[in-house]
Amino acid sequence: MSSLAKTVLVVEDEPKIAAILREYLHAEGYLTLHLDNGNTVIAQVRTSMPDVILLDLMLPGKDGLTLCRELRAFSNVPIIILTARVEEIDRLLGLELGADDYVCKPFSAREVVARVKALLRRAATDAGTGINGAIVTPLNPLIVLDATRFTASVRGVMLDLTPVEFRLLQTLAAQLGRVFSRNQLMDLLYLDHRIVSDRTVDSHVKNLRRKIMDAGGEEDWLRTIYGLGYKLDY
Repeated sequence: MSSLAKTVLVVEDEPKIAAILREYLHAEGYLTLHLDNGNTVIAQVRTSMPDVILLDLMLPGKDGLTLCRELRAFSNVPIIILTARVEEIDRLLGLELGADDYVCKPFSAREVVARVKALLRRAATDAGTGINGAIVTPLNPLIVLDATRFTASVRGVMLDLTPVEFRLLQTLAAQLGRVFSRNQLMDLLYLDHRIVSDRTVDSHVKNLRRKIMDAGGEEDWLRTIYGLGYKLDY
């Protein structure tokens, strides 16, 4: 197996599900780690820094949503939530806390592997040339983005952004003053074309606006254009 193989951390307390996921991931050339208790996840991630995390919501010890919040305090590692809780509020909450994707149980292991591949491709694109190959060059030093380091700052203050929030800011900053509809943002933020609700995009915008303001930005920099969408202008 290549020394450059990506590592997937599978956090799942059902042995059969974990075994199937690891089997399919190994068949595609990925290395895997497996944990079945939420209390051990943070230490493992700090030690091994996996490339993707498959994170079950219902775990012994810390639950998946708590772990997602704690992981996002220090890492932008892509997270795919695995859940049997199909209510929209749970899906939305998971994404607001920093998850990049979710898969509902029962699921196809092939689908999960496809989602892993999509996230890794997207992460490579973001780290290299930005969304859809567009390099973001800040036109105003008030907001600075570095796609190679996956960082953003406002007036010199670093923003603690989830991967989706970074892509949202990157998209809006690339064309200051342009109004993006919700549908356009969904297409640009979710390159695997999964279906998400308007509320999900609204929540990401709300969270990004709050973080910009907390760092010293103005509320009207990220504006809602009623009936049309959103724009960044400052």
